[in-house]
Amino acid sequence: MEKTLTQDPINIVKVVLFGPESTGKTTLSRHLARYYNTVWAPEFAREYLQNKWNNERKTCQKEDLLPIAIGQMKLENTLAKKADKILICDTDLLETKVYSEEFYGGFVDEKLNKAAHTNVYDLYLLTYIDTPWEEDDLRDRPEQRLEMFTAFENALKAHNKNYILLKGDKETRLKNATNAIDKIIAKKERLHSFSDTLEDLDMHFMHQNSEGFGNSYEY
Repeated sequence: MEKTLTQDPINIVKVVLFGPESTGKTTLSRHLARYYNTVWAPEFAREYLQNKWNNERKTCQKEDLLPIAIGQMKLENTLAKKADKILICDTDLLETKVYSEEFYGGFVDEKLNKAAHTNVYDLYLLTYIDTPWEEDDLRDRPEQRLEMFTAFENALKAHNKNYILLKGDKETRLKNATNAIDKIIAKKERLHSFSDTLEDLDMHFMHQNSEGFGNSYEY
């Protein structure tokens, strides 16, 4: 598989916000990152496509999907190293695959298809369409929200992904999400913590400095 589409190995819990546009994924990503005092990986496609629209007045084309997937994985791998035991992902490559299938007549780049099937996440949070539609430059198909939701849920089932459905207000979604995530964290051991990495670096530099001072004293 393309290395640019592959997850770097790291022992953390990875949670994906998954579902159609305007269903509260980004809001919940922020809330979960704050709750767990960790980082979250935003949706690379938003910035990529907004820049394309601003500069060219063009929307997403199928040639954009592989660069978007590569950018998303680069972002995820970078932020995973800065996570404290858990990384919240605003999207993943399976979501990109669903959009590709739905918008381009079933077309999916083989590299994207393979990565979407191979990359592993501990939990998917499927967001329901019981949130108000918020229009912007990139969102479309507000009349097909249920159809798109069904496509996303079918993808999770077809790929045998571990997921829960989130409905209701922000507080309800956050509570149900954290209950599910806490159960996963409790089963894991020796999860990577960025704060531990910083402490190790601090100890390393302190040790180096103390050795340096000792050598100077001997001279």
